[in-house]
Amino acid sequence: QVQLVESGGGLVQPGGSLRLSCAASGSIFSIYAMGWYRQAPGKQRELVAATTSGGSTNYADSVKGRFTISRDNAKNTVYLQMNSLKPEDTAVYYCNADITLLTMFHDNYWGQGTQVTVSS
Repeated sequence: QVQLVESGGGLVQPGGSLRLSCAASGSIFSIYAMGWYRQAPGKQRELVAATTSGGSTNYADSVKGRFTISRDNAKNTVYLQMNSLKPEDTAVYYCNADITLLTMFHDNYWGQGTQVTVSS
């Protein structure tokens, strides 16, 4: 099976920074896309940023210029560097990945989520 384990969330003041990490483990053959979504209370889950194995990236307009997604393919790990954080960035952040297993089974996987709270 596959596990996505996130870390790096927490409480930060407005204008501060946090770095999220998500490591995929298990019987993995390859990972195409990895990304971060977030869900604030009372709102739908939304895409924050995503990256493919080829290095292309996609960002939500609300985080462009403040957040940077990166990936270590050798470690099956994706990172989200979040700078200039705002209170509206407060949410549970979820890691997501498109994974092909050693059995050639392909599916989409989610992490358990990590809370990010931006508050003074």
